[in-house]
Amino acid sequence: MRVPRMITAVVAGVALLAPAAACSSDDPAPAGNAQGATGEPSATPTPEPGPTHPFTGMPGAARRPVVAVKIENTAAGKPQLGLKSADIVYVEQVEAGLTRLMAIFSSKLPAKVGPVRSARISDLHIVPQFGRPAFAYSGAQTKMLPFIAEAPLFDVSDSSQPGAYFRQPGRFAPYNLFAETKRLLAGAPKATKAKDIGFTFGDAPEGGTPRKAYTVRYPAARFGFVWSQAAGRWLIWQDGKKNVAAEGGQLGAPTIVVQYTRTERSQFHDKNQSYTPLVHTTGKGRAVVLRDGRAFKARWSRPSEKDGTVFTTEAGDPMNFAPGQVWVVLASAKPVIP
Repeated sequence: MRVPRMITAVVAGVALLAPAAACSSDDPAPAGNAQGATGEPSATPTPEPGPTHPFTGMPGAARRPVVAVKIENTAAGKPQLGLKSADIVYVEQVEAGLTRLMAIFSSKLPAKVGPVRSARISDLHIVPQFGRPAFAYSGAQTKMLPFIAEAPLFDVSDSSQPGAYFRQPGRFAPYNLFAETKRLLAGAPKATKAKDIGFTFGDAPEGGTPRKAYTVRYPAARFGFVWSQAAGRWLIWQDGKKNVAAEGGQLGAPTIVVQYTRTERSQFHDKNQSYTPLVHTTGKGRAVVLRDGRAFKARWSRPSEKDGTVFTTEAGDPMNFAPGQVWVVLASAKPVIP
């Protein structure tokens, strides 16, 4: 597994030579310099780049525990709190063609996050790449509870750690359940710290297509990513409306990864008999990476659930992300309700 790194351009310093004073062969050589010797340019040392975070490519050597939180993503649960601090945000299809988010926190930890919602089977296929993270959620189908118990994670749900959760005034259930992140981590003192998950960060590859906007459609949801040169990131719209954070301002990220996956019917369904989609995040496939106002065709590969996901260009070179938050939009080429 490759180690994420920042790829930097190295500019060699060139020492300027002072013009030599004219003198005859009988003149004494200048002091401190042997007669006839030529000056050698002094090399300028190139500073070694400091360590960067494996999830964001931002400077920082600290490796803190990983917390994964399931967050509501319909109009009833907005605006969401804490997403601005996430390192990675996954967009997953759920029942009835809607979507839900799983936010990954490590380098930053907001005081509160939410609304926290129930877990899905696709979550359990994503989290193993983070080792054994703390997993915050609110409930799950009874049939799925044994799968959660066997998954490589620390259960810090509202059932396991009720003291970490509270009901936010001014919102109505079930969209008013929020969590205090420090209390979540207190319930998972051995949660795995951030490590390499396959992402690489640095300069963009050659090529790409200039894009001002990119749209991803689900059966009952639509995302729009609009490039803002002034903000240096892709601003996020959902169902034709700005995706605004509870802290203020529009949500957005320097890198949006649209990862095209296979989505099929799982063995689970909700009370309305709508089947829960199973989003396959192992194997290989194609992707579109949005960064710097351009769209790059890419490929993704994840051999097993314990492995991270490696993104490459079509030529097989590393597909570097722009440093900062990354949104991974798990989509299907043809939106379908399983």
